Amino acid sequence: MFSCWLSRLCRGLSTPTGRVTHLIQGSLSRRLMLSSQRRIPELSSFVARTNTCGELRSSHLGQEVTLCGWIQYRRQNIFLVLRDFHGLVQVVIPQDESAASVKKILCEAPMESVVQVSGMVISRPPGQENPKMPTGEIEIKVKSAQLLNACKKLPFEIKDFVKKTEALRLQYRYLDLRSFQMQYNLRLRSRMVMKMREYLCNLHGFVDIETPTLFKRTPGGAKEFVIPSREPGKFYCLPQSPQQFKQLLMVGGLDRYFQVARCYRDEGSRPDRQPEFTQIDIEMSFVDQIGIRSLIEGLLQYSWPSDKDPVAVPFPSMTFAEALASYGTDKPDTRFGMKIVDISDVLRNTKVGFLQDALSKPQGTVKAICISEGAKYLKRKDIESLRKLAADHFNQEVLPVFPKANRNWNSPVAKSIMEEQRSELIRLMEIQEDGVVLLTAGEHRKACSVLGKLRLECADLLEARGLVLRDPALFSFLWVVDFPLFLPKEENPGELESAHHPFTAPHPNDIHLLHTEPKQVRSQHYDLVLNGNEIGGGSIRIHDAELQRYILATLLKEDVKLLSHLLQALDFGAPPHGGIALGLDRLICLVTGAPSIRDVIAFPKSFRGHDLMSNAPDSLPPEELKPYHIQVSWPADSEAEKSSLNQPYHPES
Repeated sequence: MFSCWLSRLCRGLSTPTGRVTHLIQGSLSRRLMLSSQRRIPELSSFVARTNTCGELRSSHLGQEVTLCGWIQYRRQNIFLVLRDFHGLVQVVIPQDESAASVKKILCEAPMESVVQVSGMVISRPPGQENPKMPTGEIEIKVKSAQLLNACKKLPFEIKDFVKKTEALRLQYRYLDLRSFQMQYNLRLRSRMVMKMREYLCNLHGFVDIETPTLFKRTPGGAKEFVIPSREPGKFYCLPQSPQQFKQLLMVGGLDRYFQVARCYRDEGSRPDRQPEFTQIDIEMSFVDQIGIRSLIEGLLQYSWPSDKDPVAVPFPSMTFAEALASYGTDKPDTRFGMKIVDISDVLRNTKVGFLQDALSKPQGTVKAICISEGAKYLKRKDIESLRKLAADHFNQEVLPVFPKANRNWNSPVAKSIMEEQRSELIRLMEIQEDGVVLLTAGEHRKACSVLGKLRLECADLLEARGLVLRDPALFSFLWVVDFPLFLPKEENPGELESAHHPFTAPHPNDIHLLHTEPKQVRSQHYDLVLNGNEIGGGSIRIHDAELQRYILATLLKEDVKLLSHLLQALDFGAPPHGGIALGLDRLICLVTGAPSIRDVIAFPKSFRGHDLMSNAPDSLPPEELKPYHIQVSWPADSEAEKSSLNQPYHPES
């Protein structure tokens, strides 16, 4: 049947010009015009079906249709459910002897076999309608059927409710993609990207430009993947982002650039990161921070899925300092309260030793968060696990205080604080019945960071007990601005590194501090946060070659020869410019509510960076490495040999 349909199609397309061709062309042009007016995609054009399984309704009654799909379910050899990307439809298997061949095909084909059926759309018998199925009012009375491909026994059922390990899903990803959830995620991703292209290119004149994948090492930032070349001792690097290229495009006068860019970072084993990822990459000339932020707000508003609550703009903003002081992080989840409060003044005259010690130091402070209904929902072991987390990961002591709770859980130190400042503490922190206070003391940034982590842990614990603090249907966007331009290096605090990247422009009000107090300089960097996740980051760039050279060579102590091409370009009339990159994988993950970014990527890597389906990365024989003048330095022990693919390449001597 499939081959017959193809031959009929070919004969139709090869018909000599004349009335038939004119009718076909006229019909096609009218359909295209109507389709463009309605903006409804034609899902069955150019293929062997007349309709999709999921589109049929009562309005199609009496129509002859041809469907293609997978056998999802069969009941008593009387009915089967056919599935395609669009949905499900019930098919009635003919029982009369004249259709014995059709019945044999549909009854003997294994589950998940691919079939083509033709027949008439009829109403289901009264009382047999299925309101849970969009096609539940109708069924297909089959007249002919063809088995297109039989399916062997599967490693798991293609049903969303069937539990599968992630490793098994990744190993058989092509099967996992058949699930409704994966289909929904990837199709929503496609629609959002298309709307973003429309907004940027059609409405605002952006130019979609591909930039190279093979590049060279870039100073600072994440570790890069190294690619050997045929020149001895010379290597390419895969770009962490198109950062330099998009700046060079501005120097080249392209004015507005955009790309759905593939990026690469060799970050090792991180649970929810990918070594290759996608970002919506944007750069503009003659723009300031407000312009970039307005563009992105409009972009998200325009591309936002219609089945979600609309995005309200403008997004609120807060400075990095405010975010750290109130939430203990630069990516705060603002869907719930539990903000950090400075209670240093309340406890300034305390007799508690560790608080006195902290407050006696120049940057010493006492911070606290209040867990509403914490005494009602948290157990003693929960409080102890929070204290252990603070001690193990931050080397910070955290003291729980129960100001109004009836439980006698207060330690002697907490009782002492209650005797001294109970009423003032309750007033300042607005503590209600069953509220629990977690307080810590120390340097401002460290104290805020530990409470920021505990705030999120407390939210997890309370939600596990039935409270809803973070509405999953709420999308809380936030701009975080005024980041520091530099941070002290972890391995050598006396040296500086870029907080964002070395091309970020300093805040115009702080440029005078570059030569005297560079640690105090704020940057023109901005992050976009959604529900406590960073989904985008960008900055206004340095467009002055001398300033860029000073920051690279003098402050960051980087080898400027690596960036000689960029510095030269900035000397040749570079316009002021800025940009941003949105993390597409993370954004779609949050929009769909997926548990991991791997659930919104067609073929992701495991958290160790492996492709479990094809077993990449893989080894290469020495003769294939020889043209690249490299050899593998094998570890001595066999256990290390198993992971030798992760070892660096060494040039031949």
